[in-house]
Amino acid sequence: MSSDNCLFCKILNGEIPAEIIYESETAIGFRDINAKAPTHVLVIPRKHISTINDIEVHDETVIGSLYTAAREIAVQEGIAEDGYRAVMNCNESAGQTVFHIHLHILGGRQMDWPPG
Repeated sequence: MSSDNCLFCKILNGEIPAEIIYESETAIGFRDINAKAPTHVLVIPRKHISTINDIEVHDETVIGSLYTAAREIAVQEGIAEDGYRAVMNCNESAGQTVFHIHLHILGGRQMDWPPG
């Protein structure tokens, strides 16, 4: 399922180019064009889900696959041992700008806490 006006659905459909570095049956990972760390990858489900609030019980496997992807990407990018951050924002006040859930994988530098 996709949304016609969704930027990430357009990436999934090949309508917008992206540097895809990870693919599975349920998810893809691609480099963020507005990177906030030396490694900044977005992991999205192939299924369009607008926000965390829209996740249904039957989506648990898909959501779990995003974290499996995060682990694999961290190893692939060489940031697993030093550490990385995996963040998912929900709605505008939390910083969500594309309404297709996505997990930010950030690493390659020291992360501050609280994040802001």
